[in-house]
Amino acid sequence: MAEHLDAYKGKTVLITGGAGAIGSNLTRELSKHAERVFILDNLVSSARWNVPSLPNVMFVEGDILDEVKVKRVFFEKPDIVFHLAAFFANQNSVDHPENDLMVNGMGTLKLMEYGVLSGLERFVYASSGCSIYGSAAPLPLKEDFVSMHLTTPYQITKMLGELYANFFHHHYGLPVVKARFFNSYGPGEIPGEYRNVIPNFIYWAMKGLPLPITGTGEETRDFTYVGDIVDGLLRLGVNEAAIGDEYNLASGRETTIKGLAEMINAATGNEAGIKWANVRKWDTKKRLRACVDKARDAVGYDPNTDFEWGLEQTIAWMKDHWDEIEAYNGFGPGASSAVRDMTVTDESKDR
Repeated sequence: MAEHLDAYKGKTVLITGGAGAIGSNLTRELSKHAERVFILDNLVSSARWNVPSLPNVMFVEGDILDEVKVKRVFFEKPDIVFHLAAFFANQNSVDHPENDLMVNGMGTLKLMEYGVLSGLERFVYASSGCSIYGSAAPLPLKEDFVSMHLTTPYQITKMLGELYANFFHHHYGLPVVKARFFNSYGPGEIPGEYRNVIPNFIYWAMKGLPLPITGTGEETRDFTYVGDIVDGLLRLGVNEAAIGDEYNLASGRETTIKGLAEMINAATGNEAGIKWANVRKWDTKKRLRACVDKARDAVGYDPNTDFEWGLEQTIAWMKDHWDEIEAYNGFGPGASSAVRDMTVTDESKDR
């Protein structure tokens, strides 16, 4: 067993947003090593069936703004918190900026306050590399570059979370680590309105529909397999040297959106091709590629998943859960045409 995984023995871990793709995969790995894993998730952008049913995993349905539910999970005295819950993502925050501020701002603040009172060993904050660096940062994106020229409320509140993390670390000694995610994809992510491009592309391709691309298609993103992100989180969750710092969790490779669409159409046998749409006003990033040297040097993070293999795993997972996905109210039979026709290239977390 790797030394960093052995460090979870006997620990109680809380994962906010644990029903999502990153959270559910993180839960599955932690259940093999930690004593107990608690999940707090309101299921707004995920589903109960996506939570691993395991003897040492407990699911609590609730919002991070619900004081009663937050007290419930902190009553279990977690040693480590992975704060993945968020109001996701760019277009959603443009449409609903107040909700974005409450969840990503006040929700994060409240969790850090409880973290201080509980004497946590670690608080891992899920930040967004697609937010922090803005559109003018030099490539590859490195942790020491920060932009104040952000274009959506989501980007602003993800930055706000990092600033709160800095405050709680310096003022109260909260052992915080900031993990900056880049365009995560993989098994466990349900397609739907305001969701990531890869599951939505796969869904449309399996429906035999053309894949919508905003812009020229030559825009690039740093797509990162969920298993690599989980590995990075597990390392950051117990490495003492990581405390108080920020780390890119990315693949370090660029893929064009047009190339992505062509790969998914080929893998699913979709002959409908692609269709073009106007660029959204907030979508100003032409290229994204992160540097992962800092995480590699500090905690041994080594993202080595082959992109095409990762797409195959994601497609296989969606086929296995097709009935549940169809019933999910994001893209289910009752979904509006606006949802079905949505164009996405840069919804980024995660998430």
